[in-house]
Amino acid sequence: MIHQADPDLALAVGAVHKHQVIAYPTEAVFGLGCDPRSVSAVKRILSIKGREAHKGLILIAEKQEQLLEFMAPIEACWQQQFDRHWPGAVTFVVPVSNNLDEAQSALLTGGRNSIAVRVSDHPVVRKLCRSCGTALVSTSANRSGQDALLTAADVRDQFGSELSAIVDAPVGRRTHPSRIIDIKDGSILR
Repeated sequence: MIHQADPDLALAVGAVHKHQVIAYPTEAVFGLGCDPRSVSAVKRILSIKGREAHKGLILIAEKQEQLLEFMAPIEACWQQQFDRHWPGAVTFVVPVSNNLDEAQSALLTGGRNSIAVRVSDHPVVRKLCRSCGTALVSTSANRSGQDALLTAADVRDQFGSELSAIVDAPVGRRTHPSRIIDIKDGSILR
């Protein structure tokens, strides 16, 4: 899965498995991430960013199967939307699974009954999720209220030792963060 030429990726995978926070390139900006099942790691991301928990977080994955444990059962019309836009830079807000731990659900959803999910088309994200064997939390790498960071060097400068690993690779060519669509009514939220 991971080759000797990917030391950043290997370090990031190890950090995710140890419930730590990492940074990695996404379609448009660098993201902060962790295993979404680790309440301590999710709390750490919120602390590092200075982000309020009620805002919720996005989960990204290599494939839809990595998101199933976090989502309520999928309706056929939703699947058509997923198939049309994934992999890609479209995030869907979908009903959250009732099987999540209450603390985990509250942190990931911001206390809502829905969760934001995306199957990424960025090759590093896909390889990272494949190597970790799970979806990842994905929130822009920046202090809350500041501009999102675009390079590993900028992430290192701003966050220093607060992160356990930084995957030094280019972000995708998109100029804006992913579009966010409510799966139930098709409304565009961002």
